[in-house]
Amino acid sequence: MSNTQKSIVSGMTVLSLVGIICKIVGALYRIPLAWLIGDEGMGTYQLVFPTYNMLLTISSAGLPVAISRMVSFALAKDDPRTARRVFRIALCLLSALGFIAMMLMIVMSPTLAVRSGDVATQPGFVAIAPALLLVCVMSALRGFMQGQQNMVPTAISQLIEQVGKVFVALPLAWLGSRVSIAYAAAGVLLGTSLAEAAALLYMVIVYQRKKNSFAALPQAADTENASNKSLLRSLLTLSIPITLGACIVPIASFIDSGLLLNRLVVAGIERREALGLYGRYSGYVLTLINVPTALATAIAMSLVPSISAAMAKGDGKHMRRQSALGLRLSFVVGLPCSIGMSMLSKQLLDLVYHFDTPEALQVTANLLSLSSLTIVLFTVVQATSGILQGLRKQRIPMYTLLAGVIVKVILNYTLIGTPGINIYGAPIASLSCYTISMLPNLFYVYKYTGMKPEYWNTVGRPALATAIMALVLLGSMRLLPTHGVWTLVQVVIGVAAYAGAALMTGAITREEAAPILRRFRRKAAPKKEEN
Repeated sequence: MSNTQKSIVSGMTVLSLVGIICKIVGALYRIPLAWLIGDEGMGTYQLVFPTYNMLLTISSAGLPVAISRMVSFALAKDDPRTARRVFRIALCLLSALGFIAMMLMIVMSPTLAVRSGDVATQPGFVAIAPALLLVCVMSALRGFMQGQQNMVPTAISQLIEQVGKVFVALPLAWLGSRVSIAYAAAGVLLGTSLAEAAALLYMVIVYQRKKNSFAALPQAADTENASNKSLLRSLLTLSIPITLGACIVPIASFIDSGLLLNRLVVAGIERREALGLYGRYSGYVLTLINVPTALATAIAMSLVPSISAAMAKGDGKHMRRQSALGLRLSFVVGLPCSIGMSMLSKQLLDLVYHFDTPEALQVTANLLSLSSLTIVLFTVVQATSGILQGLRKQRIPMYTLLAGVIVKVILNYTLIGTPGINIYGAPIASLSCYTISMLPNLFYVYKYTGMKPEYWNTVGRPALATAIMALVLLGSMRLLPTHGVWTLVQVVIGVAAYAGAALMTGAITREEAAPILRRFRRKAAPKKEEN
């Protein structure tokens, strides 16, 4: 395995491990949160996030990727001076966009609350608004570090975000709950803003510490000195298509946040019950789904700068190897996560969350079982989008995702408003969305990389390993209890079975697994006693 491939696997491993830890912390933190604010409070809390995500995506989604690509491209040509100028220009632009987004949310909070269908959300919109500015500034720093193929600062800042929410948001939620459910939800959202401030502080400290070593990098004598205007134009040219593509899902979620409640009422469900149902789906189901999707994000973030650097050097062979590796890893991590979570849906929900009735647990378990199938689709979409962005074909994933989201919105409107289907229409629409996006993405990846499809290596081996895992898990579920702590035992059995099956079938090679195993051995090895 080449040094570049090792860099991808290493970067992906760091981001994946920390990403999963963050997602687990985020899921666990919702246990006491659900006790504090209940299903209705979770519904109020979740109604704010689609608007926040939409504004955050519009202001900051594309630029960090563009920074990462332009920095890695410049460094590949031994031009750190241009890389530093790219970062400074992007930082100014992101700061301005973040400030505008923050002010928009504060000023428009009354209108946004009415539009969401629950006027009690207004304090929440105001509380989370500062996070828009903080995350925009932090994303510039993250993009700069990722362009140097240093994923550790990004990973640690993500961990600070999640841990900060636990220690800040929960006390604020408790204080708010003494006033009303609306202020309890607003307390949680204010905690998010404070956690982002802590993560930004960490990134600033890292940047200051590494600034001198970056300045000492050798500068090639024959590099062109591009103007600030030219660099800004390049940043915008790269980032706007990515931003438009990244905006598609948040905009759809923004539409859904105002659509779902009303369509559930049309389906014959009383509004308060509909709010609780929406809270369980968006607050419980989607939270658990998001745990393994950290792997998808890690794959995509690791691929973009590495493929961009290979393109800068004109090294098509390495570019194809990296693309093939990223594509295979998307199935390696996506398939077992989808099947495993689907099989253990009821047990996981019962372990993690509190439900007032067995019926509520069963409905939520059905939603999770169906929704978990989107994990592999989303993982492949993320990986193929990362490859295409690295190849400067960023418009393609934008168009394919737009097509999928249009179908998703139509299906949500139609199915959720249909009695007998109602909330189950949401995961059905998501499955359709990512399938429509994934298939053309795969076609264009093979077309523009020049890779020959290797269906057995890419899909067949991971699918066989997943099938072996499913059989082992099915047997253990029949032999062992499947409630309480035993659910964690089942998860460990599933992970161990898949790891063994993946090595046995060749879905993961021993060479690829070695860096990961070495990390765990170093952490597990006892320190030598000093004489």
